Amino acid sequence: MKKSHLQKYPDSEGFFGRFGGAYIPDILKEEFEKITKAYLKLKHSHDFISELRRIQKHFQGRPTPVYHAKRLSDAIGGAQIYLKREDLNHMGAHKLNHCMGEALLAKYLGKKKLIAETGAGQHGVALATAAAYFGLECEIHMGEVDIEKEHPNVVRMKILGAEVVPATHGLKTLKEAVDSAFESYVKQLDTALYAIGSVVGPHPFPMMVRDFQSVVGFEAKEQFLEMTGFLPDNVVACVGGGSNAMGIFSGFIDDEVELYAVEPLGKGTKLGEHAATLMFGDEGVIHGFNTIMLKDENGNPAPVYSIASGLDYPGVGPEQAFLKESGRLNIAAITDEETVDAFYALSQYEGIIPALESAHAVAFAMKLAKEKPNDTILVNLSGRGDKDIDFVVENYGIRNIKL
Repeated sequence: MKKSHLQKYPDSEGFFGRFGGAYIPDILKEEFEKITKAYLKLKHSHDFISELRRIQKHFQGRPTPVYHAKRLSDAIGGAQIYLKREDLNHMGAHKLNHCMGEALLAKYLGKKKLIAETGAGQHGVALATAAAYFGLECEIHMGEVDIEKEHPNVVRMKILGAEVVPATHGLKTLKEAVDSAFESYVKQLDTALYAIGSVVGPHPFPMMVRDFQSVVGFEAKEQFLEMTGFLPDNVVACVGGGSNAMGIFSGFIDDEVELYAVEPLGKGTKLGEHAATLMFGDEGVIHGFNTIMLKDENGNPAPVYSIASGLDYPGVGPEQAFLKESGRLNIAAITDEETVDAFYALSQYEGIIPALESAHAVAFAMKLAKEKPNDTILVNLSGRGDKDIDFVVENYGIRNIKL
């Protein structure tokens, strides 16, 4: 019997092809081996699976619906656009899917604290939520720039009982938050679990976060089939680290469906103006794993930029690097201006205010709909836009979109 992609990858060392692995200092090796062993045991445990499903249904409000964006589709006059409504998951984004799983793992390992980085703040909010649910301490590291930009999420984290630690070095965004969180984690290995916020980092986190997020793809597949009688022609998701993308791609990766990873093209194609890693990056090791990354002239992680705080990362999950190289994944990029237009278009045509991260995927779907007028497009609407409304209005004003 042929194995599915999720059964085949990663291998026992955490590699997707040559991407992935665990390039970590000796001080972390024993701890990461414990985490891997515990997760591999738990992922097939009836009690663990039952508890996670109970949480998903009664606490998170899953399954989230698939919604046909009819007015938007009709206005564009092209393909039919559908949305997987992860913005309706508890706390407004897909992030809680893996945070509840990581917190459950932490309890099993006897940890008292969760540590993480966050960009847009959605992972931080989700982890603070999970920590409150399970009675764990929570320490969230966030770049100073993102703290100012995503103020509502910072307040939510603090209300939930988390300590928010500003990353004050470098560009003061997501990469620096990761650096800061890892530095703190190394000092607290006995009592804390680093709950990585995406399908990045050393093995087993790219696999583990993907597995927890795969609920999005498997739900969406069943829902789309029930709604239409067939699979979507195209599945679209924004990509920074890649957790929401691998979540929805997991349900369709073995099917004859086109997969699109949409990256932030920001202000332009020059280094430092974007965070389009898969489009412009090279192979390299960042934050403990081998992947495709954006590099400066010295081969170090390059400065990156995106209007969406959750996408401004100079690397990408190793599984997506592998899928790109193997030809399974299509790569696209969307500018800030296109993102803002899509943010307003979805708000005004469908009554749904998307996160700026998700608006990248919506913007690309709107372009793809014109190119493929007879197709169906399923977009992972990975988060809601409450956190972004002040920033968008202050910097771009109110736009009335007529398609």
